[in-house]
Amino acid sequence: MIHSMTAYARREIKGEWGTGTWEIRSVNQRYLETFIRAPEQFRGMEPVIRERLRKHLQRGKVEVFLKFAANPAHVGELTINESLAEQLIKSAQWVQNQSNGDINPVDILRWPGVMEAEELDMDSVNTALIAGFDQVIEDFKQARGDEGANLQEMIATRLDAILEQVTIVEGHLPEIAKWQREKLNQKLEELKTDIDESRLEQELIYLAQKQDVAEELDRLKSHVKETKKILTKGGACGRRLDFMMQEFNREANTLASKSINSDITNAAVELKVLIEQMREQIQNIE
Repeated sequence: MIHSMTAYARREIKGEWGTGTWEIRSVNQRYLETFIRAPEQFRGMEPVIRERLRKHLQRGKVEVFLKFAANPAHVGELTINESLAEQLIKSAQWVQNQSNGDINPVDILRWPGVMEAEELDMDSVNTALIAGFDQVIEDFKQARGDEGANLQEMIATRLDAILEQVTIVEGHLPEIAKWQREKLNQKLEELKTDIDESRLEQELIYLAQKQDVAEELDRLKSHVKETKKILTKGGACGRRLDFMMQEFNREANTLASKSINSDITNAAVELKVLIEQMREQIQNIE
């Protein structure tokens, strides 16, 4: 199976501690490039996340997002720092005596450090979130695989279309050879020159070699076979497929340069269109 570098996956993890939401999205990139955005209290998980991404992915610009919402009902037992509160009350009373004002108990409780809540068990939260990340990365790989299957089908269709164009050109080769011979005979007759049959054959051989496209057609068929083999094998094959597109282009350009009638010209143009369509999609393959 081949995989696209363009995909998206999302998964929500719930627990008594609250809700964590993972999102992964990626686009094509020459190498693997990862970006992780998570709340500050989960920064320690970044090395683990990067290692898992490297284990499962080879190429692509990958962005990972973690959103976290704590469960207010899961707040631990509140405690009061009595010593600090007493100091604040004494200080507040002194201010009250000096200013003839009232003390607001809420203001005392709001002072940093007076009221303390039991912190979440971050180890258990991290474990749950990492387990959720393992699930979302499987979803993400499946999404890349599904898109890769679509790309593979599209490329296979274009490869068959290339073989159709090769068949069209091959069908015109006998006609082209006959046309070359007639054209050369016509020129010789116009010059009113005695025809040396051996020289005529030499000229025809020279023209045939100069304008022969059989070799290019054979290589195009070979490239189609090799590309299908790469697609069937699957894996991280984007770079190899991109190289094959360069080889296809080379043969199509040579075919166009040797074109001597409109049929071959049209076939060469159609080949370049098909190759470009494949090349654009192959840029998204891992």
